[in-house]
Amino acid sequence: MEENMEEGQTQKGCLECCIKCLGGIPYASLIATILLYAGVALFCGCGHEALSGTVTILESYFEVVKGPVESLDVFTMIDIFKYVIYGVAAAFFVYGILLMVEGFFTTGAIRDLYGDFKITTCGRCVSAWFIMLTYIFMLAWLGVTAFTSLPVFMYFNIWTICQNTTVTEGANLCLDLRQFGIVTLTDEKKVCTNTEKFMRMCDSTELDMTFHLFICALAGAGAAVIAMAACSMVLIRNYVTLASQSLGKYCTRF
Repeated sequence: MEENMEEGQTQKGCLECCIKCLGGIPYASLIATILLYAGVALFCGCGHEALSGTVTILESYFEVVKGPVESLDVFTMIDIFKYVIYGVAAAFFVYGILLMVEGFFTTGAIRDLYGDFKITTCGRCVSAWFIMLTYIFMLAWLGVTAFTSLPVFMYFNIWTICQNTTVTEGANLCLDLRQFGIVTLTDEKKVCTNTEKFMRMCDSTELDMTFHLFICALAGAGAAVIAMAACSMVLIRNYVTLASQSLGKYCTRF
């Protein structure tokens, strides 16, 4: 009888401990961080592969040749964009961890473990710094989203022409890279609809895959914008709560 009572108390203690742990999780910060990781991973992965597909299309169908190492051509710019993608992936992996740590430290979990505490001026400054940095990152991701929409628009035009080759059978439409600023004005790199090269490009998997990869990269950048906006709202809410309750009697769980 006594052993059953002790087992029941032990189970009850474990249940209360689990409930306390789950109650201290900053769910809003957790969801925003997961969305941020998903958006950044989608943007970086799909963007990297889309840039590689663009190189293949330029070399195979437009016959664009890579210039000298010291020249700043389209291939050099693509390599630079790839390195930027590597940096973005690493930076936001670390930043997501920092956001989660800040979210946990502004919940009631720390207070429940270590008792009541006072919010220091340094803690409020760190929270304010995170708010400012997250807002700047949100604006930066808005710019990245707008920039990513440009190749989506370009590939959409090419993909539309390929899908309507029967309609444009009598016309001679040309895709000139000079219109997009990819090559210099003195370089004439174009593919016309009445050529075999254009038909091979439309039938190739590189064009369709690259187009859809850029769409996925655009979706990832949009998800990162939403995640940054959610993080900003969570951080602002936490900062206002901590600043107004500096005696530590109340802590948010966002």
